[in-house]
Amino acid sequence: MRGTLFVVAAPSGAGKSSIVNAVLARDPQIRLSISFTSRGPRPGERHAQHYHFVSEEEFQRMIDAGDFFEYARVHGDWKGTARQSVEPQLAAGHDVLLEIDWQGALQVREKVPDAVSLFILPPSRQALEQRMRARGQDTEEVIARRLAAAREEMSHYSDFDYVIVNEVFETAVDEACAVFTASRLRCAQQQQRHAALIEALLAPEA
Repeated sequence: MRGTLFVVAAPSGAGKSSIVNAVLARDPQIRLSISFTSRGPRPGERHAQHYHFVSEEEFQRMIDAGDFFEYARVHGDWKGTARQSVEPQLAAGHDVLLEIDWQGALQVREKVPDAVSLFILPPSRQALEQRMRARGQDTEEVIARRLAAAREEMSHYSDFDYVIVNEVFETAVDEACAVFTASRLRCAQQQQRHAALIEALLAPEA
């Protein structure tokens, strides 16, 4: 049975990574695809754990070679998902989660129409700014640029299947887990997963 592709997007500072990490800790069936990026690592980030950090030249080479499942320019840097990180996993029956931006999410929906997409919103613009500053990793210039881009990013929420407002973190995690569980219980998935059972239940009496 082919796995399900899940896509999670949000503006910077909405708590996307924290929610994704909490969901992964609860749901061992989901495999996270580690994205590639042309930016340098932030304090505490590790190569191949948070991102695959590559140079802009290497990222462009991968674009030219058709290595990406999706990619986009985000806040001045390239980010993308390698085909090898997604397609073989889905074919092997594993659920795969992409933690990407809205541009990449639209590319994914074009290629995989049955992908399940989730957008995370902050409870207010003030909360978004506070969370960006609390990370202590970005300069004022970067924060200002990210805040300016956030409104445009959030305007694409309606392109997604589900929307979660991250006001209370644990509640947001519960809601995200509920989305993933419900998606696996859709009729098409259950028909494949329990084909033998359904056939036996519907067989005429001997």
